[in-house]
Amino acid sequence: MGRRFLITGTDSRVGKTTVGCALGFAFRARGIRVGVMKPVETGCAEVGGELQALDASALALAAGSQLPMDLICPYRYHSPLAPAAAADADNLPPPNLANIARCFREIAAQNDAMLVESAGGLPTPLNSDADFADLAALLNLEVIVVIGNRPGCVNTAMLTLNHAKSHGLTIAGYILCDIDPGSSPAMETNADSLIRFTNERYLGRMRHREPLARAIVEQLL
Repeated sequence: MGRRFLITGTDSRVGKTTVGCALGFAFRARGIRVGVMKPVETGCAEVGGELQALDASALALAAGSQLPMDLICPYRYHSPLAPAAAADADNLPPPNLANIARCFREIAAQNDAMLVESAGGLPTPLNSDADFADLAALLNLEVIVVIGNRPGCVNTAMLTLNHAKSHGLTIAGYILCDIDPGSSPAMETNADSLIRFTNERYLGRMRHREPLARAIVEQLL
């Protein structure tokens, strides 16, 4: 079995899916069979009586996965809330880690590498007993932290990295993601601040609407 990664973020809308799709495409272009999962997606729209997981579908398309969406994204909710809260709001069962692990193993058995995307950050509750850090530990996933490159991100990045370390997780590194066009003094100095204040590996920066740097992919492989 090859590398197994959890792509998580410092918050919602920081570029996790953008990075996940870019990595899936890059791995595939290198001849690597890559499996993808977004075990839980919230805020799904109902189309034809079914909840559509747009992020999970984008990951599958980028990786060339033809597997059923029930494997790639076994838990889908309409309410745009954290998974545990969305399950309550929708009157549906919350995510079950054992079932997610079963889906993961089935996908992993057919692929050389795995990319799993969280919904929200590491501390986001999956159910009353577990968060995404617990899922990463269960599945033995290395953590890639996507940091939205904006003012204040150094604080949220440190909190996320510390949460990962407190759970004994292996941190593959972190990526700064420009989620908005333009620039600011904070955006241009955040990398230096993070390198100064943490010993974790800085994988690189993904600029707005630009391809993922080859150096980022090579470090992960």
